[in-house]
Amino acid sequence: MKHLDAASPFALDAKDVGRRPGSMSEVRRTVAAPDDFGTDVLAVAPGSPMDLDVRLESVHEGILVTGTVDATATGACVRCLDDIDLPVDVRFQELFVWPDRAQHHRQVAAELDADEEHTIEDDVIDLDPVLRDAVLPSLPFQPVCREDCPGLCPQCGARLEDDPDHQHELIDPRWASLEALRPLAEGAGGDDEEKRT
Repeated sequence: MKHLDAASPFALDAKDVGRRPGSMSEVRRTVAAPDDFGTDVLAVAPGSPMDLDVRLESVHEGILVTGTVDATATGACVRCLDDIDLPVDVRFQELFVWPDRAQHHRQVAAELDADEEHTIEDDVIDLDPVLRDAVLPSLPFQPVCREDCPGLCPQCGARLEDDPDHQHELIDPRWASLEALRPLAEGAGGDDEEKRT
């Protein structure tokens, strides 16, 4: 397991709450978003502000961390490619287990996945993975600037918002070869007219 940095803005000091069940502490802080905090199409930009409002409550097993994170995710509309800003307001709750209790859990529950368990290491609670688990699934997979965004023309890429009447005359590809013969057919028809007159 990687060593947790107590100086990280995502680190909370478990000593502020202690191990007596029922004791509580509240933390409010604004932190800079870390790298890769989002998806390929929508993410909270590195260094942008994230407002954390967190309550820590001591329970028998460890510390129950409940809170909210407010930020702004940026990206591009998947229809028209315009830049978009999406407010992020996500609630999270996670139990951080004391190391001795975590060891006990592993002994009595063989199916417990250590990667899914959050532990308190050196009296430090690391919020980073919890925030990622809460925020990333909440981001839309295909963000749009608005629900009725018309997008781009699939033939030429023109913005349909700028020209709502934009259209192309589409020719069935099965008839496209015959379209090349139209001038010849029209010319032949004209000769017939001349012969009749």
